[in-house]
Order: sequence, then C-alpha cells, then structure tokens
Amino acid sequence: MIKLSQKLKQQLWWLIISVDYNYSRIAIADHDLNDEAVTLWLEDKQDYKNTLDECLRIDLPVARFAKLIKSEGLNSYEGTKMHAKKGYLYKARIEINEPVTWYRNDATVTEQQWAREALLKSILTQLVENEVYDGV
Repeated sequence: MIKLSQKLKQQLWWLIISVDYNYSRIAIADHDLNDEAVTLWLEDKQDYKNTLDECLRIDLPVARFAKLIKSEGLNSYEGTKMHAKKGYLYKARIEINEPVTWYRNDATVTEQQWAREALLKSILTQLVENEVYDGV
C-alpha cells in the first residue's frame, strides 16, 4: 500500500475527474529517480501542459518502487534451476538484478516505461478501490 497525503489524494481525484474517469488519458509527462524517491509528473493526454510546473507531481519512496518492480516480476523471468545438492531441475523465478539496479542498468527503455506505468496504475487502483472520496 502506498501512503498518499490527503492533498495528493485530492489532486489525483481532480485529475481523474478532469479526464472523465478515462484513466488511459492520464500520461506520465516526465519522471525522475534518485536514491530516495521516484518522481512522476502527470498530465491529461488531451490537455498537454507547457511546463512540468503545470503537471501533477507525485513523489514516492524508491523502496515502494522497488517493491512494485519485484511484485510485478519485472526484474525476473521464469526459468529452470538445478537444486544445488540433489541435482534435480525445477522451475523458478530467476532474478536478473535487484529491482532499482535492474531498472537503472538492465531494463530497456520500454521496460522502464512499463515499470513507471505499473507504478501509476498501482497508485490509481489503490486510490479508486481503497479510498473514499468525500469531496474537496
């Protein structure tokens, strides 16, 4: 579960309302990742902004982003391993790298985009499914 401030929840609701609940209209205008946080700037695809200052900015802990990458299996693949002592083969998830390291060093541009979009989807899903909007 991602912790969102009340102000951010209200801003997200306004964005959702402004796109007429058509979530596919919400675009990630830009992004940034540092050691502490991942930042997404959101906008309506039908109302592009001239500057990032006009977009909705979301800052989330990098640990939450890493948890999402891992839970979605973005930094791993289904493969076959051999048991170290008994020598039999079994199917398992094989991790390519730690989530944030995978994102920075191993992921393609498309995979990085999928990870950011998965984060946005997670935020919106949580907001819509778990939060009660009681007006602004």
